[in-house]
Amino acid sequence: MLGLLFLFGGYVALEYYRPKPLDWSPTLSNKDKIPYGTYVVYEALPQVLGTDSVASVRLPIYNQLLGTEEPEVRGGRPTNVVFASDSADSAATVDTTATAAAQDAANDRAAAETEAATLPLATTRASYIFINQGFSATRLETSALLRFVAAGHDVFIAAEDFGSESRGFLADTLGFRAYEADTTKQLPSLGPHAAGARTDSVSVRLLRTRPGLASTRFWFKPEAAGYRLALAKRRPHRGATLVADERGRPVLLRLDHGRGHFYLCSLPLAFGNYWVLRPRTTDFAFAALSYLPAGRPAWWDEYQKQGREGEQSTLRVIMAHPALRTAYYLSLVAGLLFVLVEARRRQRIIPTIKPLPNTTLLFTRTVAGLYQQGRNHAQIAEKKTALFLDYLRTRFQEPSPDLGDEAFRERLSQKAGVPRTRIEELIRLINFARTAPAVTDRELLILSRAIRDFKRESQ
Repeated sequence: MLGLLFLFGGYVALEYYRPKPLDWSPTLSNKDKIPYGTYVVYEALPQVLGTDSVASVRLPIYNQLLGTEEPEVRGGRPTNVVFASDSADSAATVDTTATAAAQDAANDRAAAETEAATLPLATTRASYIFINQGFSATRLETSALLRFVAAGHDVFIAAEDFGSESRGFLADTLGFRAYEADTTKQLPSLGPHAAGARTDSVSVRLLRTRPGLASTRFWFKPEAAGYRLALAKRRPHRGATLVADERGRPVLLRLDHGRGHFYLCSLPLAFGNYWVLRPRTTDFAFAALSYLPAGRPAWWDEYQKQGREGEQSTLRVIMAHPALRTAYYLSLVAGLLFVLVEARRRQRIIPTIKPLPNTTLLFTRTVAGLYQQGRNHAQIAEKKTALFLDYLRTRFQEPSPDLGDEAFRERLSQKAGVPRTRIEELIRLINFARTAPAVTDRELLILSRAIRDFKRESQ
């Protein structure tokens, strides 16, 4: 036993201290130190932005910017909110060939009108940062973001997917899209008609450098740099391409909206710990974030990755109210008491109850004993023949069996499949038992066996 316990303890210790496999899940969460977490970038963000006010936000966009819950949509549109995208779109589509000054004035005018008609924005001036694999925003949240940027703030979004057709309101409004790029190249040694081969790395370079950057070109694996950005030809927003790949396809855009800017990046995995700590790519994330205004407070969104702050279990509503919480604990205590009392009751010794005697069998045996006292079994033989005749009625559909009728005997032989000689012998024994003044034990036994053999052969 001691040896088994020692081996078991050794196995437990080995499993406990065994190095855990590396988790490559792209969480992009600021609390994760795994390769694709953003712990390093989040911790270095105060130095990059030159501010000590960096807050992790665990609220939806609408709640964070407007300080209230998003209203329910009735009849396709809410009644207490005006969409900023509607006003901005209508202002932008008036004249797509207008000058930059006229377009800025139209955007400012649309933003001012929208601010006056909708709920007030939060008074805190901050840069809003989203680092997600997929960015999603409802129409009301998009409206709040557009108002936020039009008022002079900046929003930085790094994502590979900017929403599906039903949730891509921001991409539709700003006139851009993200698409999966072709990361293959043609091998020159195989000729112009050779199939494409996947490259080992993809390089991107800064088009508008910032002071203090040691390198303007960065190399990523195709898995981390597989998406590019493209501006729609219809009604494009003013802005600039800040970072592009070797083919000139944008990976970081700045789109002007009102008095603020949207910074859109298609390489969210480049902000992960793995690429931030690699020497050849360490400056990309900080160079991209350095375009945000310095000294301004920053909001780092974690709602789209971790959800709301606080308890996320299904019992959070019950635990939030004292009455429901007390009722829940009382139900748990009552259930525990019921289990204990029921288990104690079931553990009692169950007494052995003898089954009730078969009185019918006892009565039959008593009656049979009375018949056997006189050594005359004529009455038993008579009852057996009566039961046999009833068997013939029910089994062979003979309403009135006549043992003396030749036709009946022939018909019975054919129905039962028993030879005629056996039928004659059986009828002789029955007639003897019905007419004899006394029936011995041997005669009763012969009659009983003959009836039993007939029934077995006629089955």
